[in-house]
Amino acid sequence: MSFTIGIRREDKNEWERRVPIVPEHVEDLLEKHDINTVIQPSDIRAFSNNDYIKSGALINEDISSSNAIFAVKEIPIDLFKPGKTYVFFAHVVKGQEYNMPMLRKMMKLDCNLIDYEKIADDKGRRLVFFGHYAGLAGMFDTLWAFGRRMKHKLINTPFSDIKQAISYKDLDDIKEHLELIGERIKKFGLPDNICPVVVGFAGYGNVSKGAQEILDILPVKEITPEQLKSINEDYSNKVIYKVVFKEKDIVEPISPETDFDLQEYYSKPELYKPIFEQYLPHLTILMNCIYWEKRYPRLLTKEYIEKNFKQMRLEIIGDISVDVNGAIEITEKTTDSGCPTFVYNPLNNKITDGYEGEGVVVMAVDNLPCELPRESSKAFSKILLDFVPAIAKADFSVDFDSLDLPPEIKRAVILYHGKLTPDYKYINKFL
Repeated sequence: MSFTIGIRREDKNEWERRVPIVPEHVEDLLEKHDINTVIQPSDIRAFSNNDYIKSGALINEDISSSNAIFAVKEIPIDLFKPGKTYVFFAHVVKGQEYNMPMLRKMMKLDCNLIDYEKIADDKGRRLVFFGHYAGLAGMFDTLWAFGRRMKHKLINTPFSDIKQAISYKDLDDIKEHLELIGERIKKFGLPDNICPVVVGFAGYGNVSKGAQEILDILPVKEITPEQLKSINEDYSNKVIYKVVFKEKDIVEPISPETDFDLQEYYSKPELYKPIFEQYLPHLTILMNCIYWEKRYPRLLTKEYIEKNFKQMRLEIIGDISVDVNGAIEITEKTTDSGCPTFVYNPLNNKITDGYEGEGVVVMAVDNLPCELPRESSKAFSKILLDFVPAIAKADFSVDFDSLDLPPEIKRAVILYHGKLTPDYKYINKFL
């Protein structure tokens, strides 16, 4: 018996060129697992239609006969077919309001939904993700925004030569250019009126590691959060200072008799209070790389920035995690690669697209890996490949309890026959 998977074209915006499964893995699926692939044609995809044809795929507008349909980003609600199985980043597990109409439509059509975000091991660690590439592109775009912001302020820096990530040929091209900029900083230094330049990273996971990988191409000296308050007393203009914040730097127990406990914080965040804002006056750039839910405290509140704006050195926030009004409360909206930044003015609570005007610049592109489409797609597809055969060959006609899928995948089934599975019943309150 042969099986077929479908890959839909990405159409969220003109910069979304990623694919969930690259041509070489389409060939592997056919040769090793007897799984055929039908893929919708696309003129902007990072891999051409011909690349897929050479790998044995069929190019066809109609992919509805597939056993499972794979995508990267959300699918427009008018494209779902009754009873079909869909695999994509659904962005519904936090009850995201903007995707509830999509989820309701899938429920109405008795669809099955597998969300990449919830493919995890038995300890809850995600297995399929683009996070590292979000960090890479997000850091680079933040440095681009910093250069533009300084130029707007008539301050000449080497960062003004940086282009957006989408303007480079590939990741190697980006890194080569950044190495040249690093040499200029080592030789000539940075303007005294912006020094010390301090970049803070909230979080230390895959996203943060990707962002740090880009920054570390430049001359960087890492310091601890405790060293921040004295950095103005002794610094060099020929390095960029990097500081990584962990949970214990972001919150502390409310009770003075209690020591910080990581597991307790995640399970009972109400027992902790935020302390991160003490570091904000010392940062030039803040990179938000943390997973956030409403039950956790924010990194930056509107109230704080309104009261302390004049005393802050903060120029740019690279909000890679990009939860609207979330950990960074001034993230009023997501952006895209066509206009990646806006300025938040704490004096009137208004935002203006671009990087000019009074306030703090926020980079909030919500699909950053699309700016490195080939590299990110190859890495993602390599991980996903291990799970595709089980999804393609599963019998989705049986009851959910009898559904034979690896536990990593079964934990990621949000909808089954149009109904929320037991682990996701809580989403009903958002519907």
